[in-house]
Amino acid sequence: MTATDATTTSPAAIVAALRATYGSGVTRPLAWRRRQLEQMARMLEENETEFLAALKSDLGKPGVEGFITDIAFVLTEIQSMIKHLAKWNRPKRVSSPLVTLPARSRLVPEPLGVVLVIAPWNYPVQLLLVPAAGAIAAGNTVVMKPSEVSGATSALLGRLVPRYLDPSAVSIVEGGVPETTELLAEQFDHIFYTGNGSVGRVVMAAAARHLTPVTLELGGKSPVIVDASANLRVAARRVAWGKWLNAGQTCIAPDYVLVDERVRDAFLDELAATVVAFYGDDPRASTDFGRIVSDRHFDRLTGLMQYGTVAIGGQSQASDRYIAPTVLVDVDPTAPIMQEEIFGPLLPVLPVQSTRDAVEFVNGRDHPLALYVFAGDRAVVDDVVARTTSGGVTVNGTLLHVTNPKLPFGGIGESGMGGYHGESGVRLFQHLKPVLTRGTALDPSFPYPPYSNLKATIFRKIL
Repeated sequence: MTATDATTTSPAAIVAALRATYGSGVTRPLAWRRRQLEQMARMLEENETEFLAALKSDLGKPGVEGFITDIAFVLTEIQSMIKHLAKWNRPKRVSSPLVTLPARSRLVPEPLGVVLVIAPWNYPVQLLLVPAAGAIAAGNTVVMKPSEVSGATSALLGRLVPRYLDPSAVSIVEGGVPETTELLAEQFDHIFYTGNGSVGRVVMAAAARHLTPVTLELGGKSPVIVDASANLRVAARRVAWGKWLNAGQTCIAPDYVLVDERVRDAFLDELAATVVAFYGDDPRASTDFGRIVSDRHFDRLTGLMQYGTVAIGGQSQASDRYIAPTVLVDVDPTAPIMQEEIFGPLLPVLPVQSTRDAVEFVNGRDHPLALYVFAGDRAVVDDVVARTTSGGVTVNGTLLHVTNPKLPFGGIGESGMGGYHGESGVRLFQHLKPVLTRGTALDPSFPYPPYSNLKATIFRKIL
C-alpha cells in the first residue's frame, strides 16, 4: 500500500496492511532500517529547494531558518541514528542474581509494531520526520500524519515519502480533523503526538480504548528568569533569538520573562537594540522574520496584544499575517496572555523583586516544557534548576538543550510525557525484553521441595 493509496483507502485498511508488513519481518533486519534512514536523508537533500519553498509558503519561513530547523536538524538526527544503529539495537548483558545461577540475563530491544506519528504545523518537517525516523530505526512500521495547517509542506511530504521510503512499511495520511479522528479509532502499538494539550487529551483518550502507550509533546508557557547578575546584553540577544525564531511559533519559545526589577529597564533597552540589530528598523521588510501561519492565529495574537503596554514593536498587518517582534510590559499575571501559550511574537516582561520570587511564580503554574535562566551567579542557577520542574532547561541560553541528541526532549505534567531524540528517540519505540537463559549441566536440588530447615536457612542467606 502506498502513501498515495492512503488518500482513498480507509485507515483500517492502512493499519492492517502495515501490521501485515510488520508481521512478515520486513522491518526487523538492521539493513532495512539503515536503508530507510538513508532514503529519508536523500529525500531531504535532493528536494531541499522544494522543502524550503513549502516552508516559506506555509510560514513565511526564511530560507536559512528553514534549513537549520527543518532540514539540517533532521539530517543530524538521522545521521546519528545510522551511525549508532547496531549499537542501539544490540542486546545488553546484565548480571544475574545468585538464586538464578547458572544463568545469563540480557535485555533484548524489540520493536513495538505499528506506530502513529501526528505532527504539528510549526516545524512540519522536523516534528514529523524525527520521531518517524526513531520509529523506523527501532524496527516499526509507521503511519505519518502531517498537519493540514501547513498545507504546502504536507502536500510535498505526501508526494515524496512514498517515492523514497518503503510504501509497504511507511504510509502518510494527509487531511484534517476527520482523517485524524479516523486514524485514532484504529489500534496502534504507540502513538506519538506533538501539539496542544486539548488535542493531547483527545489523543490520550482514544489511545486508552486500546491501552496504547502514548508520547505527548504539548508545549506550554516556557518562562525566562533573568537574575540581576546576568549579562544583560547576551541575555537579550539569546532571548530575542529564541523568541522570534519562526515568529515565536515554537513550542519551547520563551513565553514570558521574569526579570529582577533592578535591571528591568536595562534589559528592555538591550531587547530594543537587539530587535533593530536582528531585523532592522522595519522587521516587516526583513528577509529573516517569518509570518503567522493562519488568519485565525493572527486574530488570536492581535487580540492578546491588548493585555499589556507595548514597549517594543506592536505593529501588525493582516494582509500578510505580519506581527512585529513585540514586547509588552505592565501585564497583569491573571490576564489571558499569561494563562495560555502565546505561540507568537509577543513577549510579556514582568518585574520581580528577586529570583526566588520568580521561582515561586513559575512553581505556581503548570510545569513548562522548557525553562531558561540567565545569571552570572552559579548559586542562583543551581537554586533555580533545583527548585523548579520543567521538561528541560537551558542555562544562559534558549532552545539549545533540544539540539543535543544525548539529551532526551520532552515535557512533564501538562507539558507532556515521554522524551525522544538520539538513542531516546529509538528506545521510545521499543520494548526492552528481559531474557534469562539457564544452563542445564548443573541442576542443584536445594531450590526444590521438600523444604528443610537447612534449605530455609540457605534461602535466607542468598535471597
